[in-house]
Amino acid sequence: MGFAIVLILLVIATVIFHFASPWYFTEIASNWGMIDTTVNITFWVTGAVFIAVNLFLAWVILKFNHHKGQAAHYEPENKKLEIWLTAITTLGVAAMLAPGLFVWAKFVEVPEGADEVEVVGQQWHWSYRYPGADGVLGKTDMALISVDNPFGVDPEDPNGADDRLVYDPELHLPMDRPVKLLLRSKDVLHDFAVAEFRVKMDLVPGMVTYMWLTPTREGTFDVLCEELCGIGHFAMRGRVVVESQESFETWLDQQPTFAQRQAMATGDPAVGQAQYAVCGACHGASGEGNMALNAPKLAGLDGWYIKKQIRNYQNGLRGTHESDVYGQQMAPMAATLVDEAAINNVIAYIDSFPDVIPAPTVHGDAERGADLYVTCSSCHGKQGQGIWSMNAPRTVGMSDWYIARQLNNFRQEIRGAHPRDKYGEQMVFMAKTLKDETAVNDLVAYLNTLEVPEK
Repeated sequence: MGFAIVLILLVIATVIFHFASPWYFTEIASNWGMIDTTVNITFWVTGAVFIAVNLFLAWVILKFNHHKGQAAHYEPENKKLEIWLTAITTLGVAAMLAPGLFVWAKFVEVPEGADEVEVVGQQWHWSYRYPGADGVLGKTDMALISVDNPFGVDPEDPNGADDRLVYDPELHLPMDRPVKLLLRSKDVLHDFAVAEFRVKMDLVPGMVTYMWLTPTREGTFDVLCEELCGIGHFAMRGRVVVESQESFETWLDQQPTFAQRQAMATGDPAVGQAQYAVCGACHGASGEGNMALNAPKLAGLDGWYIKKQIRNYQNGLRGTHESDVYGQQMAPMAATLVDEAAINNVIAYIDSFPDVIPAPTVHGDAERGADLYVTCSSCHGKQGQGIWSMNAPRTVGMSDWYIARQLNNFRQEIRGAHPRDKYGEQMVFMAKTLKDETAVNDLVAYLNTLEVPEK
């Protein structure tokens, strides 16, 4: 009797929870309402079966409750019952599967005239490529991927010259225009998913997959990787901005073409020497850093990372948090480098500095730090040498007090809090694996034991 009551209460509670639960679909922002319909049909079919089976079980328990001296009736076959169960089950399965076949038939047929955008996934980063005025994306080759050509675009293919490159996890799409997303992975299996779009697809190494949709609602939506792609899988985030056609075109015109990136002149260290004067007042004449002035060492730091941080200061991604006192000091200094050429010149001059390793100032349990660093090494390298493709800078042989401060800033979300700082957001997640300041010091102490890599 008691078990039957529990079953009945379970059914009632489940139905109430389903309809009253705050956890349900996000508001749809694409043309794929058919996906919602298919899922809802599945809910109704499986829900009806769940209710029927459990209530039937409760009824059986109550009706055929054991009584002393009463023998059970044994009936090994009942063709009529078997036919009914087979027919009902077949209808239920067909009701769940058939809508999916209609959705898939529409999913694989991309509308004529749909825009094309390439989505590139890698551990743990999204980037995007748009065709230029010719409407054709240039060919790519994995062997061509480098710091200066992160997409691996073939410079011999004229169709790639005007491709717009967005080496940033923010994708922009215009409203009410069908778009075919070409999905390519640089390394392992990923999955491009935006909950509001309802459709998603795997990025398979060695091939180009695709999905299509028509954005129907302006807004900003999260991009997630929904395929386990490594230790930082959960932090592989991005954004999709759906906006008017006019706003989209204005934004797209601001993105560099492949030809522009290739034609970008390398920095002139002679010119950069004069421009570095402002930086040298704190960071030192040879970029050796100055702890008293809260200025970290720059010598030996990767140029691509220096450029990214200067841009972050200029664009407000760093140095705007009220608790980031030293970042606020750096923001106006970064603004003195007025254009890309100036940044490149300063970086070229910094690259000429001798890489003098500073004396350790942070002390801790290096053996424990070695265990903690295992997670960090996935991006920054086993020797802390930094890996540009992971957007991870060199950490070995740099200012240890500065590394400790930044790890604590990430832990406290002083740094990485800006909504457009997706790489900072990743570091917030990772830094929080260090439970306290002692753990931070232990990790940095371990970095001080590593051998500095040769350039």
